[in-house]
Amino acid sequence: MDLQPISRAGWDKKKAEIAELEDQLAEVAEKVKEAREEGDLSENAEYHGQREQQGMIQAKINQLKSQLASCKIVDASDMPKGVVGFGSKITVKDLDDGMEEQYELVGPGEEDYEGEVMKILTSSPIADGLLGKKVGEKAEIDLPNGTVEYEITEIVDPE
Repeated sequence: MDLQPISRAGWDKKKAEIAELEDQLAEVAEKVKEAREEGDLSENAEYHGQREQQGMIQAKINQLKSQLASCKIVDASDMPKGVVGFGSKITVKDLDDGMEEQYELVGPGEEDYEGEVMKILTSSPIADGLLGKKVGEKAEIDLPNGTVEYEITEIVDPE
């Protein structure tokens, strides 16, 4: 299994989220204990609600830990220059309609699809199709809604 690159900031953000969820889990566990002490659990909506909440929090913690297990911390400034890679900010031209789009290739937890520059995962189909390319090169990328052909017009290397 190839490990996905993630920045130190992205790693720390996920670790902080896990710690916060673990604190919430401890609080919910206490509420479950209190609800259990109220007696008949079959008629105890508070108990069942807290147990459900406990399960959802634990599932989220497990998901985040699994994501981190598949990542390696990478310093984007150590990546090759002039080539699309982790941390690169790139501008591509859609060869079908001439529109330009900007992407920054990031690790899990750092993605953001809003804003002028979309932060996309290095494991996404678009990033995967652009990785290793240089300015002027073209990439044909299969997406769920069809195939797009991009030309890389600019690469801003990570600092």
